[in-house]
Amino acid sequence: MKYVGAAALSLGMLLAQAGELTVSAAASLTNAFKEAGPAYEQLHPGTKVLLNFGGSDALVQQIAKGAPVDVFASADQDAMDKAQAQKLIVEGSRRNFVSNMLAVIVPTSSTLSLKSLDDLRQSGVKHIALGNPKGVPFGRYAKHALDSQKLWPVLESKAIYTQNVRQALDYVARDEVDAGFVYATDAAIQKDKVRVAFSVPSEIQITYPIAAINGGAQAEEAKRFIEFLLSPAGQSILAKYGFLKP
Repeated sequence: MKYVGAAALSLGMLLAQAGELTVSAAASLTNAFKEAGPAYEQLHPGTKVLLNFGGSDALVQQIAKGAPVDVFASADQDAMDKAQAQKLIVEGSRRNFVSNMLAVIVPTSSTLSLKSLDDLRQSGVKHIALGNPKGVPFGRYAKHALDSQKLWPVLESKAIYTQNVRQALDYVARDEVDAGFVYATDAAIQKDKVRVAFSVPSEIQITYPIAAINGGAQAEEAKRFIEFLLSPAGQSILAKYGFLKP
């Protein structure tokens, strides 16, 4: 399995070759897909899975600009809706394949007592990492949760926007912010540096859709990869990293 950075894709430097399946996926899927890719390769000798991770909206923009992608996995429905509206995905290929939960995390060294969203109003909480709601799925989820409790106007000034969920995780892990919104799956990655303060209640289910890309060089392989992720073997790998069934 090969890993392809976002810059390489955005600049069109990746040339599709026979047997190479290019998958652009939300940053929160990084660890799970780095295991799922090789597992798929073992089942299908001769196939190489190329992985590109980033914020879901940014990945849609790459695809719209012609990045050679076969499969797109988004962290929310909104980003996939944008791809579908631009006719970037193969009709009928869109499937929900996992779900997740949102959590607020703090550095392990933090002495703050945070048990609810309202506690983020404390004077000791000066900076909160979250994705920009205008372009990052977990930022949209966070804003919706805060809006539901009329806290967004109060806490917006504390927001430190990040490009993706892994950047928010890093900010908290490096003790650069007092708290941060991340997916529960991301919070589990750096247990030695961050701890979950509380799970974020949400009226919106956090589901991840996946779809094949129109004009992709590996149309049949793309369909087969999506089916693999939905299979018991694929779901088992995703569950290992904390993802829930869709």
